[in-house]
Amino acid sequence: MQNSKVKRKKKGSSLNPWSAFYLILIGISLHFISCESKVKPPITPVGFGYDLPTQESWNADITFTDSGKVTGILRAGHIRMYSDKKITQLDSSVIVDFFDDQQRHTSILTAERGTVNDITQDFEVHEDVVVKSDSGTVLRTEHLYWSNTSQKVHTTAYVEITSPSEQIQGHGFESDKSLKHYTIFKVTGKAKTNEK
Repeated sequence: MQNSKVKRKKKGSSLNPWSAFYLILIGISLHFISCESKVKPPITPVGFGYDLPTQESWNADITFTDSGKVTGILRAGHIRMYSDKKITQLDSSVIVDFFDDQQRHTSILTAERGTVNDITQDFEVHEDVVVKSDSGTVLRTEHLYWSNTSQKVHTTAYVEITSPSEQIQGHGFESDKSLKHYTIFKVTGKAKTNEK
């Protein structure tokens, strides 16, 4: 008889070493994926890094009063209130009507944007600021501030004032809300007008 050797494969050892390695790698990966301690994305608190208003409105009015009497009515295309900062920001066209102690209309102010201090009711307006008094005086500037305590408007910016009798340009300005009693601190130009 011939001595022949027959190679027999053992049952269950049909995997080569690389296949076994890949199966172990897949098993470990599945184990880590299915663990309960899932990675949670960081949660950013609302407003972190942003100034989000507490209230926001469009085409709204704000009425200013003193002892129950209306002193001004402010209208703006967009109003954002920040209760933590105690300010209200205005944009998209700002219009303010001023009234005297008898609640008679005295003047109107228009500007592109502004800010109201909610505690003092002082406000500032910027860009294309125009104040027209009912007596015919017109003030033009880029920045104007209203002090509720003194009931006066003021600015350090360049101003132009046109009244029925004169036209004045200069820097620095203060006036009552009706533009009847005003001062320009540094006059740079003055002319008489023929209007009556």
